[in-house]
Amino acid sequence: MLEEEKEAFARDGAAVLRGVFTDWIAALRSGVEMNVTQPGPDFRDYTAGKTTGRFFGDYCNWQRIEPFRRFVEESPAARIARELMQSERARIFHEHVLVKEPGADKATPWHHDEPYYCVSARQSVSMWVPLDPVPRDTCVEFVAGSHRWGKLFTPRKFTGVAYDRATNGLEEMPDIEANRDEYRILGWDLMPGDAIAFNFHTVHGAPGNRQASNSRRVVSFRWLGDDAVYVDRGGETSPPYRHLAQRLSAGDPLPEDEFPFVG
Repeated sequence: MLEEEKEAFARDGAAVLRGVFTDWIAALRSGVEMNVTQPGPDFRDYTAGKTTGRFFGDYCNWQRIEPFRRFVEESPAARIARELMQSERARIFHEHVLVKEPGADKATPWHHDEPYYCVSARQSVSMWVPLDPVPRDTCVEFVAGSHRWGKLFTPRKFTGVAYDRATNGLEEMPDIEANRDEYRILGWDLMPGDAIAFNFHTVHGAPGNRQASNSRRVVSFRWLGDDAVYVDRGGETSPPYRHLAQRLSAGDPLPEDEFPFVG
């Protein structure tokens, strides 16, 4: 199964998965509604002060929001993650709700995920699951092959503010947007039930929601493989996971009670 998708994922660092979660869209939509009405402690409004055209997100709520928990434990996601990562096991790292309302013109800046995280993993996959139709010009985009560049880029918050930590060994992200013709940039038209799978090292970004009447609701589920270990980034991370610094040392596996293997 997924032979073409596995080939694309290994080659490009991102692959489209068609119709794999069709049966789960209604549940995930209800989960997003629960998340919006009962936000977690790390809820973020990236367009503070706006009442329309908002872009907001939240994460690390899957264990308390029943539809998200069921998706993690019962959907095909863990099996697909194992196949794509070529890992014996898959453990859930966290979920991330991202909502761009109609007319939300704020772009998601080009970045890749690993430098944000308190983990390092060769085997990793994010599953970007849209709950609304996503036309190509609103879709998250990926720089094909960037997961093999062997670089880590300085993370910045989606508000544009730098993280409060050292940047030793990190490089500044090249100006992808100003030099798009120098890269092979991937993106797709998507329907609910489709997903995009991408490696934590793959450079990606997203335009604003150019649709006048449709939201772009997404839940992204982040998975780790056999080789994931804790990393001390020397300061702020996203998600924060502040308590892990007192519990773990660099190179330790993550605790299974909080980040369980699934399936």
